[in-house]
Amino acid sequence: MTSAKDLKKHLRKEALARRDALDEFWRVEIALEMAETARDQIAVEPGQIISGFWPMRSEVDVRPLMFALREKGARLCLPAILDKSTIVFRELVRGAPMVEMGFGTVGPHEEAAVLDPSVMLVPLAAFDARGHRIGYGAGYYDRAIGKLADKGLTPRLIGIAFDCQEVAQVPDENHDVIIPEILTESGLRRFTPEL
Repeated sequence: MTSAKDLKKHLRKEALARRDALDEFWRVEIALEMAETARDQIAVEPGQIISGFWPMRSEVDVRPLMFALREKGARLCLPAILDKSTIVFRELVRGAPMVEMGFGTVGPHEEAAVLDPSVMLVPLAAFDARGHRIGYGAGYYDRAIGKLADKGLTPRLIGIAFDCQEVAQVPDENHDVIIPEILTESGLRRFTPEL
């Protein structure tokens, strides 16, 4: 019998292969279209803190979306990897220094303010129609969301992916965080929590 962890690894590998096969120029156009779609569907209060991520490999480039949300008054932050199990969210400010974070991504320098986002744009490798997500295997986001919950915070979670990353079903594990909304090139999908 295959373990949930092994099945997730297999589903992750297949979904990422499909994503990697997408035309590079198409991905750029879609990122711009997704920013336009989400501009109207993600309400922003002035000063609201929104975490994005610097794209790596063939991920959706959320920078156009992040900048559209900044134009609406959002304060932006990006994940910063502190160690093998911890990320924090540092403020992204124009002109501030960026540093390598590993995994082919960058983030704000350690002098940047650490913020608690109220909206999180969450990267993922695969997802299903229930809002279950497969990350990249390190559990950074599950733990970061858990730490925010420990502070009494419940950020709005929006997964960011391409349609081709959807799988039939993600195996359930107790530590998994369900993402109630996923933004793809087809639009913003909302999932009803399971009872």
